[in-house]
Amino acid sequence: MQNNKKIRAFLQTWRGNYTYQTMTGAIVSFGITTAFAVYHGYLGLRYGSVWHGSIGGFYLLLMIIRGSILLTEQRNRKRPEAKQALCRRWTFLFSGFLLLALDLALLVPVAMMAVLSRPVRMGLIPAIAMAAYTTWKITMASIHIRRQRQFSVCNPLIAELRTVNFIDALVAVLSLQNTLIMVNGNRGKGMLPLTAASSAVIYAIIVAITVRMLVKGWKRVQ
Repeated sequence: MQNNKKIRAFLQTWRGNYTYQTMTGAIVSFGITTAFAVYHGYLGLRYGSVWHGSIGGFYLLLMIIRGSILLTEQRNRKRPEAKQALCRRWTFLFSGFLLLALDLALLVPVAMMAVLSRPVRMGLIPAIAMAAYTTWKITMASIHIRRQRQFSVCNPLIAELRTVNFIDALVAVLSLQNTLIMVNGNRGKGMLPLTAASSAVIYAIIVAITVRMLVKGWKRVQ
């Protein structure tokens, strides 16, 4: 009975508080990102794989960005309001720099996917399951990146978390496209122009989203 009350209280708080909802989701995403960073980092070191090493670096930066924001908000619970704003400002500047580094880190894995040189060891059924997960991921990220505009005026870190989620989802879409082409046989023969064009477009969108978020966030923390 006591556990049921705690669950109901958590759900009520989660539904009614967008900031709490964002932070709770970020904790889950942080755990998943950490697992991906460790997994790809291990494969990159063990097999000397450029793909796994570069995508592991991407997830490592993603993990640090999410972790720094979560740590700041956790510590802000015990700080006065004026101090909270200052800490959020410095965290935004730090994580903003890492976000730019993240975009640069994406150049190698995106280029490898564009020329179909990414190693893929996956059957068709796991690829279809990956498609379903990626569709859900990009749908939720798209909904929240629009919704966060009305909640992030006082806290630029909320906007940054949702932007990071959207970038993560776009990378998943690009990875899914590459995976489906590779598992379809013939290593995507004749698909190189399409993958190159779509990779360039998605990467340009990621950079544009990053710059736009940083410009808006900088104005808020001034």
